[in-house]
Amino acid sequence: MQHIGLLFTAALIRGAVPAAAAPPGAASSVVASPKHPITATTLLPAADAVGGMVLNDTGEPLPGATVFLKGSFVGTSTNQLGQFHLDVSLEKGPVTLTIAFVGYESQEITLTEANHDLVIRLVPSAATVNATVVSASRVEENILRTSFTIDKVTAAQLERLSTPEVLAGLGQLPGVDVNSASMLFTSVSTRGFNTAKSERVIQLVDYMDTALPSLNLSPGNLVGIPELDMESIELIHGPASALYGANALSGVVLFNSKDPFVYEGLSVRLRGGQRNLLDGQVRYAHKLGDKWALKLNASAFQANDWIANNYEAVSFSLNPAGSPLGYDAVNRHGEIAYQFNSTRQLPGGTHPDLYGKTAYMPGFTEQELIGNDQQTRSYRLQGALSYLIKDDLKLTLEAKHATGTSTYQNISRFRVKGLGTNQYRAELKSSRGFIRAYSTEDFTGSTYELTQLSALVQHATAQENTPYGPLSYSQVFFITYNNAYKQALATPGISKEQAQAAALQAANATQLKSSDPRFAELRTQLTADDQPGRGAQQNFNSFLNDISAQRSFRVSDFGTDLILGGAYREYRLGSGGKLFNDFNQGRIRNYEFGAYGQLTQTLLQDHLKLALAGRVDYFKNFSPALSPRASAVYSFGPDKRHNFRTSYAGAYRSPSQLEQYAHSDVTSFIVLGNIGRGFEGYGFTDAAGNPYGTPGIPLSAFEIRLPKLALEHSTTVEAGYKGMLWPKLYADISYFRSLYTDFVGGRTFVGNVDGTRPTQQQLDEGLPALADRSKPTRFIFTWYNNAQQVRTQGATLDLAYKLSKPVRLNGNYTLNVLDRRNLPADFQTFFNTPKHKFNLGVQGTVAQLTYALNYRWAQGHRQELPFATGTLRAYRSTDAYLGYTLPELATTFQAGVSNLFNTNNIQIIGGPQIGRLAFLGVLVNVQ
Repeated sequence: MQHIGLLFTAALIRGAVPAAAAPPGAASSVVASPKHPITATTLLPAADAVGGMVLNDTGEPLPGATVFLKGSFVGTSTNQLGQFHLDVSLEKGPVTLTIAFVGYESQEITLTEANHDLVIRLVPSAATVNATVVSASRVEENILRTSFTIDKVTAAQLERLSTPEVLAGLGQLPGVDVNSASMLFTSVSTRGFNTAKSERVIQLVDYMDTALPSLNLSPGNLVGIPELDMESIELIHGPASALYGANALSGVVLFNSKDPFVYEGLSVRLRGGQRNLLDGQVRYAHKLGDKWALKLNASAFQANDWIANNYEAVSFSLNPAGSPLGYDAVNRHGEIAYQFNSTRQLPGGTHPDLYGKTAYMPGFTEQELIGNDQQTRSYRLQGALSYLIKDDLKLTLEAKHATGTSTYQNISRFRVKGLGTNQYRAELKSSRGFIRAYSTEDFTGSTYELTQLSALVQHATAQENTPYGPLSYSQVFFITYNNAYKQALATPGISKEQAQAAALQAANATQLKSSDPRFAELRTQLTADDQPGRGAQQNFNSFLNDISAQRSFRVSDFGTDLILGGAYREYRLGSGGKLFNDFNQGRIRNYEFGAYGQLTQTLLQDHLKLALAGRVDYFKNFSPALSPRASAVYSFGPDKRHNFRTSYAGAYRSPSQLEQYAHSDVTSFIVLGNIGRGFEGYGFTDAAGNPYGTPGIPLSAFEIRLPKLALEHSTTVEAGYKGMLWPKLYADISYFRSLYTDFVGGRTFVGNVDGTRPTQQQLDEGLPALADRSKPTRFIFTWYNNAQQVRTQGATLDLAYKLSKPVRLNGNYTLNVLDRRNLPADFQTFFNTPKHKFNLGVQGTVAQLTYALNYRWAQGHRQELPFATGTLRAYRSTDAYLGYTLPELATTFQAGVSNLFNTNNIQIIGGPQIGRLAFLGVLVNVQ
């Protein structure tokens, strides 16, 4: 890889020459100002600098418009008064400036000498049709002509979001699902198969993966970049592995940060609101001469987190809610279950009426387990230094540190406390390519799991000296239930159900109360212990090292372009043997590498664009993967405002590091990765759904075999239209069909830890022995590929109508359909997506006042998650924002509210109600 890096460096330096200037007399957007009538080639005797104002068509300033020296990284942006200043060199002849602002037509002007009094008016467009994106093809292109469905959110739009964190606000886009497990832990999905950890959509900040190396999941924007430093967000819908590799199965979310050469000055944002919300962000960027620029970001957020409180019976509970035997609730933890039977008699003898019945302890609520640890926090500190080697060649060095406290949901609910990342980047970039290297380290802080915490409390010693030896709280509970049931039955006229209810009441009184000092003592002890089976604290500390390079080539003057790139990624996993099987071998090393290319051809006077892309990736533990992509975009109309696209793409997901290397023994069961020989064992039901132990069914009927993991794959065909239906009406329409194979799912079974099938003798030792760490036969949880094919289809419709500057209407609709015609009735797809959802919004600017209002609705649907399965009710949210700007003070006063009417907004099974959150704030931008 070192040789590849040297070759790309040489190619970048050779290609880093300024673009040719436009000839004198080229079209200009400069208009006459009252003081200085000027043209595109006005000659003014002054230093090599240009400056002036960028205005809209009515003469109002456009703050945040960008002004670039064409074909270079030399640029700046306008301040709150629309003013700008840019140092340029005119020694080699005329220069061309490109002026752009989202929602307006970009303009170019050519200057032969310095000019300090430019007045540039931009003409508005009906929508963001002049926006450029880089995520779809890894090169800059107009968003209208992308071959895939893609959305772009600008800095101005980000400013108007009122959700607690930015990812939750992306739910206003068509085709985007957001799942909030807590206030700051939000995942993003497109086109179905949503989870609370978003493993099929990759999330990048300046092309650096934000996923935790240990878990391969992005913790929302908990450890991302502050909104003040976001220049834009680009979101690809659907497969993108052809250019982005592993895990871009369903899309890409790319955060683009602000360049310190372009966005100079001091920005401060302060907000306060409900739930003790305090949010502060500061950004400072400054040019150190013509060659150097630095940037510093810092942010702090804290608020009282949402608490999950769904106490309905979970789908796998053997008893319904309200049962006199107790039941397993969705958001209660530690509901230890015990099946009464004749072979394992309780002290004093188990009553025969209870044989075959299962009783549950009441467990603890999330609030009881978290206690005073309800506050969610996020702290981020970032710094970057950039150096212009040439106008078109820039070196950037960057460092980031971030920590956060929130709640995460997967197999269980986790109190993520002090989890964080350290990230470092070095990048050499030109307009034709880049070489980028970065390293990410994750750490867990004091994170703990609620299920383990509650179970360990229940198994703690309750009584030291009894005739039967020390007894745990769980043992005391079930002994008490049995004895109280026998005693209640002795009461004349009492029914068995009444006796069970009396027994449950008596047994519940023996569970340790969260108000008891003993509970606080155990909680402190268990959340500080990271030994699986003994404590609830999580422990991992892993590294991801990534190096990539890309170069674009103009193959011919007839519209033929080529992109070549490659990447190498190495994981170094560490947990001290508490999460991975890194016991005595130091860190586990895993790697993958690949190369990609894309050939683009334009035809018919640039009206037709054809692209063919492909990527091949190699892995330490899996067979190579090929990701093809072919697309076509046809544009018609004199200004190419009508664009039809079609594409075919294959994509894949690589099993996470945890799915490959897990080894966590929590005593009652063991979690193992599956990259060895696979596993053989016995399931708990046969093919007909009969439980293990059913008389007359042979043991062989329960045999299962789980081969070693392989990659998960999908193929998608897509068609769409994007353009201007009428002068002020913008539309984006898409339709897709997808086929998924080799889904990675999880399963619990009885097997040997070495992967072999247990013998009859090992099984005859009985279920209690399966929790004995010294035995080879255990309850095992692992991951496997499901052979069932799954087909989906869907469509989106996005409309925007610019009635006037004060009023811009927008609306979108999304359809997602799971094809169940060839699926078994009990097959779990984990599709987890509403069939219908829509957004309706209005926004605009009136003088110095900016507003935005959005209503979001999603249909109720079934969700299948590792934590719980059930049906979500339809959920909705109304979000509003109001900002009043004082340009002379470079200050904007802000007010916002999410879920204004506090309606049902539970987005995942087992998640909390994301209720109303209102804030007041102030934003200061000094340039």
